[in-house]
Amino acid sequence: MKILIAPLNWGLGHATRCIPLIRQYLTAGDEVVIAGDGDSLRLLRKHFPDLRSIDLPSLELRYTQNKAQRGFYLRAIPTLVRHAIGNKYYLHKQLAIEHFDLVISDNRFGFFTRQTRCVYITHQLYVILPKRLRWLQPLARAMHACIYKRYNEVWVPDYADPINNLAGALSHGGRFDRYAKYIGPLSRFSISQASTPYTLHHTPTYSTLAILSGLEPQRTLFEQELITRFKNCTRPVLIVRGKIAGPATATQVGAVTLVPHMDDEQLLPLLQQAKKIIVRSGYSTIMDLSVLGLLSKAEFHPTPGQSEQEYLAQVLMHRLRGFSAVSHS
Repeated sequence: MKILIAPLNWGLGHATRCIPLIRQYLTAGDEVVIAGDGDSLRLLRKHFPDLRSIDLPSLELRYTQNKAQRGFYLRAIPTLVRHAIGNKYYLHKQLAIEHFDLVISDNRFGFFTRQTRCVYITHQLYVILPKRLRWLQPLARAMHACIYKRYNEVWVPDYADPINNLAGALSHGGRFDRYAKYIGPLSRFSISQASTPYTLHHTPTYSTLAILSGLEPQRTLFEQELITRFKNCTRPVLIVRGKIAGPATATQVGAVTLVPHMDDEQLLPLLQQAKKIIVRSGYSTIMDLSVLGLLSKAEFHPTPGQSEQEYLAQVLMHRLRGFSAVSHS
């Protein structure tokens, strides 16, 4: 079977949760082609250097520097519409050149066709908007449903149980549930890795590990905030900046070591030995920590005004999964 997999380039989470799918198909002997843009595509190329890849139209979005992000959401709508039209055009252009038995889109709007089987991956059947835009939420949910109903299947990377799940009301509890095929969490790590004792070899140990992600300028603002918080700490702190492009050189600011990016094999033992893990409450991060059994170590910092991340931090805290959540709202 020949498969095309295309994640959205909005942070790295859409790409990281495609990694286990790609591994699964390759193990089964299928031919996989990856498609995308920006850091999302760079990450997949780094993990799968032997796979053919296709460049797709870039999604140029930036958060605002304020905490509300209302302007961001309103400006994002026409950008996402243009992006969806571009995706559809490029997919049809590619299918005129070669056939794919299966096309998988992780939240990449417009990446569907009637010419072959198409799957849409999302954990947000029910979009949540910021409070002052909540009056638009029914419309936003209906528009999203109009998109994913065009696909042959909608895969939701969450547990089917409406109570014991990770995404809460984002993935359960309404009339759109009937479109979902719940496939369980998708993580680049495995349960077997969670039970394997970590080995650090000659790698320094860090009491606090921070992993950054997401759109600018909020990624940089969060990095600066963490440097200020920890540079005079008495114990070493590691910040993984979440930057795929550029030189892979480490920098030091007081007690803080900053590295651009880490491979999964490098990151896993550091996650396991850290006393505290500081992250955004993105859904792919939550899946990774859940699979590894490390949610109890996590200090979640939702991106300011990012209502999905704010909700996810709150729902996990309310379900007493044992971590501290820090909200910017």
